[in-house]
Amino acid sequence: MSSSQQGIAARKQPMKLNTLVTLMLSAVIVLVLLSVHMFYFFQIGAATRAQLEDKAMAVARTLAKFPEIQRALILPPNATSIQPIAKAVQESNNLLFVVVTNMDTIRYSHLNPELIGQHFIGTDIEPAIRGHENVSVNQGVLGRAMRVYTPVYNAQHKQIGVVVVGISLSAVTDQINQSRWSILWTILIGTFAGAIGTFVLVRVLKRILFGLEPYEISTLFEQRQAILNSLKEGVVAMDDQAQMTLVNQAARSLLNDSMGTISGDRIYDASVINDHLQDVLHSGRARRDEELNVNGRVLLSNTVPVRSQGRIIGAVCTFRDKTEISQLMQRLTGMVNYVDALRERSHEFMNKLHVILGLLHMKNYTQVESYILKTANNYQTEIGFLLDKIKSPVIAGFLLSKINRASDGGHRLTISDASFLPDSGNEQQMAALITVIGNLIENALDAMSEQVEGEIHVMLHYQNGWLTCEVSDDGPGIEADHLSTIFEKGFSTKGENRGVGLFLLQQQTENIGGSVSVESEPGVFTQFLVQLPWDGGNQSA
Repeated sequence: MSSSQQGIAARKQPMKLNTLVTLMLSAVIVLVLLSVHMFYFFQIGAATRAQLEDKAMAVARTLAKFPEIQRALILPPNATSIQPIAKAVQESNNLLFVVVTNMDTIRYSHLNPELIGQHFIGTDIEPAIRGHENVSVNQGVLGRAMRVYTPVYNAQHKQIGVVVVGISLSAVTDQINQSRWSILWTILIGTFAGAIGTFVLVRVLKRILFGLEPYEISTLFEQRQAILNSLKEGVVAMDDQAQMTLVNQAARSLLNDSMGTISGDRIYDASVINDHLQDVLHSGRARRDEELNVNGRVLLSNTVPVRSQGRIIGAVCTFRDKTEISQLMQRLTGMVNYVDALRERSHEFMNKLHVILGLLHMKNYTQVESYILKTANNYQTEIGFLLDKIKSPVIAGFLLSKINRASDGGHRLTISDASFLPDSGNEQQMAALITVIGNLIENALDAMSEQVEGEIHVMLHYQNGWLTCEVSDDGPGIEADHLSTIFEKGFSTKGENRGVGLFLLQQQTENIGGSVSVESEPGVFTQFLVQLPWDGGNQSA
């Protein structure tokens, strides 16, 4: 990699969480503190000036109330005690000057005693001579100063003079600057406190996020979403408040969410899943490999609690349509039956080869020819006929195994000459057909178990997208009172823990849009007629 490419890769490196949070919070803190500082920088001058004016005005008003000053103003300027009082007040309050004048603006006190008895300099005293307090900035003998004027009245409320308090403008400026520096220190302390808070916040965030960086969290989240949506198993999660926090795409499909069955806190029409989640949430015990009937589907579910630091913080339910598993098992069973049937036929064929070999050794060629023709005819009649009519090897093998099973029990299973089954049904249709044929033939064999002889007749006829499956037997039949209840789960005349086969047959048939009916005459016959949709294209018998 070239140096320029390395530089680009380095610039694209995502920023770490501590750096990102520190920069963002620092920028916010600095911006806020600078804004506050700039606001107070311009406001503090006026505030400090007003504070000094109030201080000077308070001093001037206090002096104007002194009885000694009021009595002294009716005497000559050099014959009074105003100067010591004014000097003491000026020194104790750090003022530039304290001047008391009569109504002719003759000074009775001054920082420079030689100026006592002379006129006050400045026209800004005139409002005070007219009885109005005022504040001004003017140039005097002691320099430029902020002056505060207050009238002095005698006991008869007649004005007899004016008290003037002066504060040096340099002192005012120093006070304002000192106030501004105090704001700056406040900003520095705030910045330091913000830095400590930012450091603590970053540490807490890193602990909460398990030390992961933001880009790592986003990558993990995207991977998690991809994994959840790629699963064929449905996944539903619930938090400790019984609120739904996760429903993946497979779960929505299995629970028919297109019909609006899933909301924020509940899965409607699938209350059994809600019940399992809440039960595990409260008990803390996992429920594994349980069958659930939801919206006509049989689901195989596992529900487990989610724990963090020994506390249950939620529950997760994973489930899969058992139909798929059943289809695989039934297809495997069909293939096994097919292999077993072929194995039985292979043994029978070996025996026939031995017969032919014996006849050849005996040079009885006429018997050899007759035996071979008979064997070929039997094959054509049994296996060749079956494979010619039943194109699906799974169903053919399944029927062949049932033919052998019936023969072993002394009964006969025949396939109708009108039968035709194209090998084009989907997995769900194939599973339903195996369930139908298997349960009906087994029920017939079970019903005829006490008969010496019995016959079961099977016809599979396909036409125009529909497969008609007819299974009849000459067994003992079904009582008329039982015809309406034989498809109920658990109903059986053969004892407890029975009555599941016909229930599953009807359920799977109706799930794919088919139908089932039954006719029976006790002691004569029983006939089941099942119609299934079948993906057979334009093929027909």
